[in-house]
Amino acid sequence: MDAEPSFLLAIDQGTTSTRAILFDTSLRPLASHALEVLQIYPADGWVEHDPEEIWQAVIACCRVAAKGVSPAEIAAIGLANQRETTVLWERSTGKALHNAIVWQDRRTTDVCRILKENGHEPLVTARTGLVIDPYFSATKLRWLLDHVPDARRRADELAFGTIDSWLIFRLTGGHVHATDVTNASRTMLLDLRTLDWCDELLALFDVPRVVLPEVRDSAGDFGNATEDLLGARIPICGVAGDQQAAMFGQACFAPGDVKATYGTGCFALVNTGTAVPASRNRLLATAAYRARGTTAYAIEGSIFVAGSVVQWLRDGLGMIGSASEIEELVRRARGCEGLYFVPAFTGLGAPYWDPEARGAIVGLTRDAGAPEIARAALDAVCFQTRDLLAAMNADMKLAGFGQPEILKVDGGMVRNDAFCQRLADLTGLPVARPTLTETTALGAASLAGLGAGLFRDFADVASTWSLDRRFEPKLACQTRDALYEGWRDAVKRVRSRGN
Repeated sequence: MDAEPSFLLAIDQGTTSTRAILFDTSLRPLASHALEVLQIYPADGWVEHDPEEIWQAVIACCRVAAKGVSPAEIAAIGLANQRETTVLWERSTGKALHNAIVWQDRRTTDVCRILKENGHEPLVTARTGLVIDPYFSATKLRWLLDHVPDARRRADELAFGTIDSWLIFRLTGGHVHATDVTNASRTMLLDLRTLDWCDELLALFDVPRVVLPEVRDSAGDFGNATEDLLGARIPICGVAGDQQAAMFGQACFAPGDVKATYGTGCFALVNTGTAVPASRNRLLATAAYRARGTTAYAIEGSIFVAGSVVQWLRDGLGMIGSASEIEELVRRARGCEGLYFVPAFTGLGAPYWDPEARGAIVGLTRDAGAPEIARAALDAVCFQTRDLLAAMNADMKLAGFGQPEILKVDGGMVRNDAFCQRLADLTGLPVARPTLTETTALGAASLAGLGAGLFRDFADVASTWSLDRRFEPKLACQTRDALYEGWRDAVKRVRSRGN
């Protein structure tokens, strides 16, 4: 007698780690395993990953996380992934032709600048909801096609994908070359209204359609993982970019619901319903998910440096031995209210979109030491979140929506109580931390459960969300605003010319 499907296996392939979590069908985590991702820096502003290392880590993590259960009991696999990161591989062998170019990579800055100078950004924004920036996949793919020997000539033998497509192709033994709408909407090649590849943009970026994956729903059929990988043919039923997966895991299903994920970077998304949004405040429009006949959209703000500033304090300056020590260090900080840290290591994201900006510590005095610099680093994440929320509020008001009343947060940084309280103080919004902060994996599992028919609807998924702690703002509004004005002045000092 066949075993009843009792589990969901979620893959969370991120920028700095690869993780697999086994959930039961009530979305309770049972087992997990994670491995770090090797960061490769070939040149200033260039960031790469080894696609084969990522693939091997995914399989290793899945095998450990699912070790205690029969493969036949796993109802479905859900996949969430770092977005925009670009891979080009041979269809016949599944072999990547170059390291993956990571979303943080800035090697195509000059290409993007020329495209903007030639007046192409209005077309890109109108079709995709995005701005022209090295962050997105299109110019990364163009670079690979131009720099990998014979790539353009062999285009019909090659496949492009973001990390989701790469893993789906490998998991299914090369049988499925697909992506979902959320990942596709981050390439700068997808028309948000038709949810199909846009011929005008393919021509603009010189990308042959033949290398592109098929665009599918976020909850649905992505083929089956081959039996040799995990011991059974397991259907892949949910796929989303990591930030949309986190939004799904946070049950942000109503217009106006907003979440912020604090991982390597910070990404805040607000649900705008079923209408394609347009930001007038230099944020991005993106697909939030497509499932059960419903397409939802979101406005998104992206901060390039969040948790990675803690890594820099640890690895670059040696201020702490582990990331968990940051909370105690910050608690020892004295005044120094005029001290600001702008961590523009790889430029500034939304709402500035200044790839040539570089980081600075402003207002440094003799009284400042490691605790004060560490606090300024965490404050920078909070101030950047306020930047995003201010732009979101303006966009939502123009669209006829009310202002968000609470900020749902997740990701590794929010385990830090001092950070969550400071976030509430500096943004002025109550901060809600869920019981399970690994909401990216939770969203992948939720989508897989929905795609596999284990959940009836979005309400079933929402019922699994639970609150761990709510942080209320304690800082006086006048003080908060004065600190924010100092932040805005510090940002002006690091902006590049012409931005």
